[in-house]
Amino acid sequence: MVYLCRMRIMAFDYGTKRVGIAVTDPLQLIATALDTVHAKDALDYVAEYLTRETVVTFVVGLPKQLDGTPSESVQHVKGFVRALRRMFPSIPVETVDERFTSKMAAASIAQSGGTKRKRQAKGLVDSVSAVLILQSYLEKRAFQR
Repeated sequence: MVYLCRMRIMAFDYGTKRVGIAVTDPLQLIATALDTVHAKDALDYVAEYLTRETVVTFVVGLPKQLDGTPSESVQHVKGFVRALRRMFPSIPVETVDERFTSKMAAASIAQSGGTKRKRQAKGLVDSVSAVLILQSYLEKRAFQR
């Protein structure tokens, strides 16, 4: 008998204004953009999502400088990580390096035929950045197995 995992992984590109959110499919193979929400609404959004779906891990992008040191906004992201752990203590929270995700997201939107206006739409860039953070996590996890 083959056991199929039916639980998702949820990723966040956290910003003080907006939070891009992505999730895996139930088999944890494909990362898909879910939504972009205002930062103050992010935890409520997650709580509501958890009433419909099972999430086994949260992944949060950790902003770093080019040299690998934490960026100025890392304190806000760490506050969000603490809030996730406090509100959802049974779900582990992992962080991954998110350097260049916004630039890669804009490039990805451009390659998909997105207009300049679409590439500059902050909400779309945030949700695509969350997908890239999640894909990075999935690739790292597969490599470690």
